[in-house]
Amino acid sequence: MPKISSDTLWELAAAEVRETEGGEEDGGETVSERTVFLLGSKAGGKTSILLRCIDRDEPSKPTLALEYTFGRRARGHNTPKDIAHLWELGGGTFLSDLVQIPITPVSITSLSVILVLDLSKPNALWRTMEKLLQAATAQLEKVSSQAQQAQKAKPGAKHQMPVHSATRVLPKDYPDRELISPFPVPLLIIGSKYDIFQEFDSDKKKVICKTLRFLAHYYAASLIFTSIKSESLMSKTKSFFSHLAFGLDRGKTLSCDSTKPLVIPAGLDSFSQIGSPPTTDVDITSLHAKNPKDLWKKVYEHVFPQENTSEQRELKDPAKDPQYSEPQIDAMRAQKDQELEQYKRNAAKSWKGLELET
Repeated sequence: MPKISSDTLWELAAAEVRETEGGEEDGGETVSERTVFLLGSKAGGKTSILLRCIDRDEPSKPTLALEYTFGRRARGHNTPKDIAHLWELGGGTFLSDLVQIPITPVSITSLSVILVLDLSKPNALWRTMEKLLQAATAQLEKVSSQAQQAQKAKPGAKHQMPVHSATRVLPKDYPDRELISPFPVPLLIIGSKYDIFQEFDSDKKKVICKTLRFLAHYYAASLIFTSIKSESLMSKTKSFFSHLAFGLDRGKTLSCDSTKPLVIPAGLDSFSQIGSPPTTDVDITSLHAKNPKDLWKKVYEHVFPQENTSEQRELKDPAKDPQYSEPQIDAMRAQKDQELEQYKRNAAKSWKGLELET
């Protein structure tokens, strides 16, 4: 009888793939496995970008909650294909608790995060970024701590997985190394819907560009603006994606001009190049900021007051979504709903009768 394991079904399946395709024992090359987790603005284009990056020619559908797919790439002729486990979080910030599923003690050893922010909706941008990165950071710190405790409990365990620290170590010559707070794992920030953003007022574009440059540098992240309507921008975006998913060269393109799409690989920007927050009608000293990031937040929200969107109310009921229709099940559901309503009416009459009798 097989031994019952505490591993999840997915971890067991991944282990079997490694055994069958890894091939170390028979002289073959090992298969590289990486995990990429996409999250970001609701309806911000995450699925469309992902499908283009993995060369899948299929229409994108709204992400219901948390969806999984994968990508494979061969390093050469007759060589094992590297695997990228791809997770996408839907619902904007509403379902941020689901970060615990793709971020595990096993996945963090090869995990990267892609944050997609909708440039066409600047009034929701900062809060979306803040809540999602906070949720991801908290989970990363939690699983890192769990992995460290597990390793201490079994110091001599065979085939022990390397423990991933919740603090990323940057090269000593990284710009502003002592002033930034690196995201625990490699992070790519994608500004989507550039085709709409480029029609914005130049002053507003400058505020958004400088703010995102600051945030990307503060988190030691790469930053790129893109649009699924531009083959050139999608090609550059795919290079950044392939760097995270398969370890390929991300390219050497650099563009910091706010009148053009930003393309800034991590480590190629600095606070001196970014400059101070763009303010014209507010005294920075009157904002009472706790730190530089808080100052940028206050300036940004002064220009773009953040919306209090109730994403929970906006989330559609998947049972009523046409794309998930099942005629037989839906007919039975409708019948049961009618029976339930009739039961409620009968129950209400019974209670009214009891009240009258008393």
